[in-house]
Amino acid sequence: MPPALASRLTPSPLLARLKALAHGFWTTGLVAGGRVSSREIGRAALGSAVGILVASLVAHALAPGLPALGLIAPMGATAVLVFAVPASPLAQPWPAVAGNTVSALVGALCARYAGDLGLAAPLAVGLAIAAMFALRCLHPPGGATALLAALSGVEPSFALSPVLMDTLVIVLVGVAYNRLTGRAYPHTLPLRPAAPAPAGAPARFSAADLDAALAHYDQVLDISRQDLEQLLQFAESAAYERKFGELRCRDVMSTPPLTVPFGCTLEEAWRLMRERRIKALPVVDRAQRIVGIVTVADFMKHADFASIEGLGARLRSLIRASGLTHDDKPHVVGQIMTRQVRIASADRYISELLPLFSEAGHHHIPVLDEERRVVGVITQSDLIRALHRTVRAG
Repeated sequence: MPPALASRLTPSPLLARLKALAHGFWTTGLVAGGRVSSREIGRAALGSAVGILVASLVAHALAPGLPALGLIAPMGATAVLVFAVPASPLAQPWPAVAGNTVSALVGALCARYAGDLGLAAPLAVGLAIAAMFALRCLHPPGGATALLAALSGVEPSFALSPVLMDTLVIVLVGVAYNRLTGRAYPHTLPLRPAAPAPAGAPARFSAADLDAALAHYDQVLDISRQDLEQLLQFAESAAYERKFGELRCRDVMSTPPLTVPFGCTLEEAWRLMRERRIKALPVVDRAQRIVGIVTVADFMKHADFASIEGLGARLRSLIRASGLTHDDKPHVVGQIMTRQVRIASADRYISELLPLFSEAGHHHIPVLDEERRVVGVITQSDLIRALHRTVRAG
């Protein structure tokens, strides 16, 4: 492609930034990409309506002199948080009650002492946010409550009635309604959450790593640290199981398999194991069907490894051919092999073999085809390589 044409087709940095800005404006405000069930939408909407209704009834009964049914506009925002996102740290009872009440008090005090309304309004919002941070009760509707109090010039008692009263009612209704509809509110986590990672899955990050990332991000997240950690762990676990779970034995096994016949001499089998640096050899018949497996442990067992002294001499004596036609000494692998062999089919998922390697103590598993012919061998090294590839791909 000519350079002039390529430069015309390549978007300019300014255009790319404008597109990114437009995407940011139109991105959905729902974490799940907008995929919220109609049932959840109805649950949140009905709960918010019930909360506001009960708050107005209680306010009318306890303080009938309050205007507008005893409600203020920020209570609608509080209802959205309590009923629509009850897991949010900003929606919990302490942030809701303390955030609204403190902000109302700050706004009323600013209206009284700031003098000028143009100064009182911004000062009320800024000080309310600072106070909520200091008291660990950040609640977005608190900013609106502070602004309303400053603009209206209300007395400090406004923080108690209707603000504290309305918020308490909405929170109490939220506790009952959310639990009746299957939502935990207040949102709490078990003290010792179950680890979602499957057995054998590598730990990709620690709690300290997450703390460092949050400190680097240095912004308020509308999700608790514990929820975020569990969410990341479950996502990592799902990705791990998806990627590793797709692997089958034929994708991991070592091929072509090195096998020996039943009549292979012990000396030849030992030489092969030393040269190839392997610890096991499948033993096959003439049709390449498995009949057993010979391992280093089989050699050691027949060399009486219970006594370390003189083990090398006994092993050499076992391996070396005696030259006699009749003796009690084994000569071929068929005489010392293990006949009961743990095997796997080529189509078997590799994840199913993890317990055999990690718990049952197996180190080598022959892989067979449909006719029970040996087509490969899976070793611990093969399994580690597969795990490494899975983690690196992630």
